Amino acid sequence: MKTNVLFSSALLFAVSLSYAQTPKALSKDEKTVLTGVENQREKYSRIALEIWDLAELGYQEYKSSMLLQNELKSAGFEVEAGVAGIPTAFVASYGKGKPVIGILAEFDALPGISQQALPVRMEREDFSSGHACGHHLFGTGSSAGAIAIKDWLEKSGISGTIRLYGTPAEEGGSAKVYMVRAGLFEDTDVVLSWHAGNANSAGAGSCLAIKSAKFRFYGNASHAAGAPERGRSALDGVEAMNDMVNMLREHVPQETRIHYVITRGGDAPNVVPSFAEVYYYVRHPQINRVKAIFERVVLAARGAAMGTGTRVEYEVIGGSYNLLPNETLARMMHASLEKVGGITYTEEETEFIAKIMETYPSEDLSPGDASKISPFVVRKQAGAFSTDTGDVSWVVPATGLRIATWAPGTSSHSWQAVAAGGTTIGTKGMMVAAKTIALTAIEIYKNPDIAAKAREELIRRRGADFKYEALLGDREVPLDYRK
Repeated sequence: MKTNVLFSSALLFAVSLSYAQTPKALSKDEKTVLTGVENQREKYSRIALEIWDLAELGYQEYKSSMLLQNELKSAGFEVEAGVAGIPTAFVASYGKGKPVIGILAEFDALPGISQQALPVRMEREDFSSGHACGHHLFGTGSSAGAIAIKDWLEKSGISGTIRLYGTPAEEGGSAKVYMVRAGLFEDTDVVLSWHAGNANSAGAGSCLAIKSAKFRFYGNASHAAGAPERGRSALDGVEAMNDMVNMLREHVPQETRIHYVITRGGDAPNVVPSFAEVYYYVRHPQINRVKAIFERVVLAARGAAMGTGTRVEYEVIGGSYNLLPNETLARMMHASLEKVGGITYTEEETEFIAKIMETYPSEDLSPGDASKISPFVVRKQAGAFSTDTGDVSWVVPATGLRIATWAPGTSSHSWQAVAAGGTTIGTKGMMVAAKTIALTAIEIYKNPDIAAKAREELIRRRGADFKYEALLGDREVPLDYRK
């Protein structure tokens, strides 16, 4: 069911294509590339909104992945599908020689955040999932940027390889970790990416490393009233574990974040649950701290099992490193973003955004903020989020940017993000991202020593003795984690 009702289908792609005037002069090459991307706005917007409408969850994004693969194939890329043992992952390549520039493309949705493309809370009747993190824009915008770079390589005659990585299941599935573990980035010189957001920025910063697991308790079923002494409640094990972990919060570094949800708690109050499950995330800015805190959570689980007469086992579901910033690449990305400029909205889009902003505190913000580019900063404090892009950034020099695809002040993983992302508000930002990535890559092809400088910075930041080991160990890809 198509739910984009902000504009009629006739107006959806006929709205003003204006965006803020670029504050920096463009070369002839750059003008040609930006014009080429802009001329494909309608096509890429249609693809993004089709993926928005599909709202496929992690490792189940078969149609979304195929849409992007087909577009890249038709543009002349060689596509290898099903890489790293993941049916929806792929690598699309064009060109030959060095430098090899990789671009990340995500396309998974989130469960439990269904929303129509309206500025009021209204769930879709046909789906319980939604693109609350803007990955439909991410995957499509990255593909648009990759195709623009391919066209430029073809015309310029400059050697180099452009590679688009189709990376599913970012939301808890850690697909990029398995792709790194499979060696898919070993010959890549630089990786570029972007993300949906509520403002335009391309600074250098990190985030939180994360390790997640499902803890499963097994007890003995019994009649809760007639024979309670014979029962051993698996739910008691879960609750005892949660109590101990909540006490643990007082004795971990303050940057730590621990979250959980009880995924199974029993079926009927008068039956002592023989099985219960709780799903945990453990986060911290430092990888080693995450490992240590996670082991303390495991000890709490074992203690809870002992105290409740139950048995516990756990399965690591995901794990990813913190982002390793690369200032060399980040400054380049910021310069490209300034050349492209921010976003301006039509009157109708501005009205939509204003209604969205009424649903959360936004006193110091206005719809016009999307036209601004944030100053370049090297952030000292880790961002309060996690991403499997972190693992990529520890093996390849990498950088990214955030672009305004939602109303200013919008939180990711919210219905407001789903709503704006399903309209031209989202696709306008997506096109800015595609253009910025294209300009950044072209600058690296013209000046290959930039990739060498970025590699030197990577080695300096991670240490010469660094050896990559995935936080999730040698486990197989959890293709069913969303089922």
